[in-house]
Amino acid sequence: MASVLVPIAYIIIVFGGLFVFSYFYRKHTSTQSYEPYFPSHPERNTYVTLLQSEPRASDSLLKSALVRRAMADVQRVIRIREDKPALQNLLQKGSIGDDLWNSLISAEKELEAEIIEVVGEANSFVEGWGQVIFPTANEMLANEKMRAVFEHIPTARTELEHKYEVKAKHAIAPPASPARPLNGLTPSGTENSDGDAKKIKKRK
Repeated sequence: MASVLVPIAYIIIVFGGLFVFSYFYRKHTSTQSYEPYFPSHPERNTYVTLLQSEPRASDSLLKSALVRRAMADVQRVIRIREDKPALQNLLQKGSIGDDLWNSLISAEKELEAEIIEVVGEANSFVEGWGQVIFPTANEMLANEKMRAVFEHIPTARTELEHKYEVKAKHAIAPPASPARPLNGLTPSGTENSDGDAKKIKKRK
């Protein structure tokens, strides 16, 4: 009888210890605060400040601030989409801890609530604007990136010229040099002009 009770007691002790450990571990992690994945949201703070200012800011200024807020949200959505698969892979390999992953998940949930709030604010100005504010913000971001690339071209060209010690070729034709005699022969235009000058002198 004792031989049967010993393994049963051992199993109870092991599983009981695991249950107690998991209970306190979940309680600890549920109350633990993680470092924010995104440190701050200045565009949202600017919009809220303008919305609560006295006297109230104009609608055009509030709309511009709301679009800027949506552009910042689009950038955060892109970053989370890019970082999440990589972090998930690193987490499975044990290269990172749970803190960073939980911080990402928390930022993703906050971003979902932020998007819903922006859509509601947009609809408060113009009905239906919430459906197109984020596509508009995405297009504006693409245009800003393209403009930044074009503005950086002269600087990049100068850096490459200094790096490789080569000057950029400009499409400017060199000034035409005056005609010179070739082997004692002068161009036909020159002979005609000399003959015309002699004729004028004879007439005088």
